Amino acid sequence: MPNALSAVDLDGYFARIGHAGPLSPDLVTLGAIIARHAASIPFEAIDVLLGRPVDLSPTAVDAKLIDRRRGGYCFEQNGLLQRVLTSLGYRVEPLMARVLWMREPDAPPPGWSHMALRVFVDSVGYLVDVGFGSCVPTAPLRFDRTTAQPTPHEPFRLSRTLNGYLLEAQLGRDWVPVYEVSPRICAEDAYRFANIATSTDPQSLFRQTLLVTLTTGEARQILFGNRLTIRDKNGTIARYELDVPSIEHILTDVFGLPFEGDWRRITARIGNTLEGSDTTRA
Repeated sequence: MPNALSAVDLDGYFARIGHAGPLSPDLVTLGAIIARHAASIPFEAIDVLLGRPVDLSPTAVDAKLIDRRRGGYCFEQNGLLQRVLTSLGYRVEPLMARVLWMREPDAPPPGWSHMALRVFVDSVGYLVDVGFGSCVPTAPLRFDRTTAQPTPHEPFRLSRTLNGYLLEAQLGRDWVPVYEVSPRICAEDAYRFANIATSTDPQSLFRQTLLVTLTTGEARQILFGNRLTIRDKNGTIARYELDVPSIEHILTDVFGLPFEGDWRRITARIGNTLEGSDTTRA
């Protein structure tokens, strides 16, 4: 489980994300690390889609995300970042959130299933999150402000709710809910149970669909099934429908993942779905 006292290979981590700047525990360093992490370590839950357990031990996370150059989802990504920032001297508190992104407004409240961080700089608390896939905030966000806060991509804002804070992103003219985050420090057991539920529940999005994202300085790149969406920092959107060879190419050349042989179980499933759709249309 994420453990602020667990050692982390800082040299290996910073080489992985391509950060060679200052490491003093200030706001500039925090912003630089967030941006480089989001641009270098993809959000993905391929292991979940293959029915593999997700090991959150620091040794397993570091081996996967740093040494093997894989990606991961929120518990892996933010657990790693928590240990990195703590090692640099930041005060870091783990939080739990419930995802509202792309949910119908009248849908029942979701469970608390997402990990985020509160990081303090000069006694000011910031929301930090490198594990939210297609709408990950690419800058630290102050909890004590309700006005729009700029990032290298969309503006975000935080507002108080009965249970904590609502995070919203501005997409075009609209403010879109991302998640509600609790201000209470989350216990380690809560992450363990949430990880098990997220990775094993048949209704979990990650058990049903291939989802891989990477947010560079120029654009958000989102692979959902066989559709690649590229949303640049100015809001321009391009979408591409991919065949199976193209999906495998994109995973390696766009997302930088080391393609593993058994991933073809996933791409073959997508290919079968595409063939079935073509037959239906015919």
